[in-house]
Amino acid sequence: MGEASCGPIVSFRDVTLSFERPILRGVSFDLAPGTTKIVLGGSGSGKTTILRLILGLLRPDSGSVSVEGTDVARSGEEELREVRLKIGMVFQEGALFDSLTVGENVAYRLSEDGKLEPEEIEDRVREMLGFVGLRAFYDRMPSELSGGQRRRVAVARALLARPRIMLYDEPTTGLDPVTSTTITDLIVKVRDLDGVSSIMVTHQLRDAFNIARTFIRREGSAFVPRAIEGLENLEGTEFLMLREGRVQFEGTAHELVTSDLPYIRQFLS
Repeated sequence: MGEASCGPIVSFRDVTLSFERPILRGVSFDLAPGTTKIVLGGSGSGKTTILRLILGLLRPDSGSVSVEGTDVARSGEEELREVRLKIGMVFQEGALFDSLTVGENVAYRLSEDGKLEPEEIEDRVREMLGFVGLRAFYDRMPSELSGGQRRRVAVARALLARPRIMLYDEPTTGLDPVTSTTITDLIVKVRDLDGVSSIMVTHQLRDAFNIARTFIRREGSAFVPRAIEGLENLEGTEFLMLREGRVQFEGTAHELVTSDLPYIRQFLS
């Protein structure tokens, strides 16, 4: 799914955006290839707005938002379509179509595109459902699924077009700790096995640190999650903390937990 790249996959430069009040104020950051950026912050801090800007659903008042070198803030609809084909998106509630089966939900994007034969789409859908551990759920309806299963179906749907970038909007909110760990392990699996770059918006610190601390190792025919001991040794995951639309912190998990900034200490407590 992922490919090597020299520059940032996503780049924000001095991005500002206001509606009735300022939402983002001079936000700048980069997402490196094959890494995960975890965006933290309180309600209304601008976290989800970042994802909408990357998708070109919003345009900044000033500054630039680039995806693999394309400034989506200044792109036309055709360019935006090409950018969106590189991106998979997982929403907080899964956002499945209740009238479609699991297989039809996962296939929806490629079926609408019309470029592949139905047999090829079905093969890819079954492959992605296997990847998320739901191969036997192909013919089930969303109403028959648990909350965690719905999220895993949403991940399979997002991965179907083999994106280079994954965006996760509160993917574990409302799930119990065991189910949340299943979802975070899946996010790590996408990162470590396929080299997909990702941005995850969350206020769930436990799940954020699970992603930062975990890597996936192949053991025989199985893929086994392993926790890394010592936050100072972590690579591949960075944190970005927003406060009232400004970047309050950007750095590693170790730098986050050892920061003496009052806002961060309060947030972590």
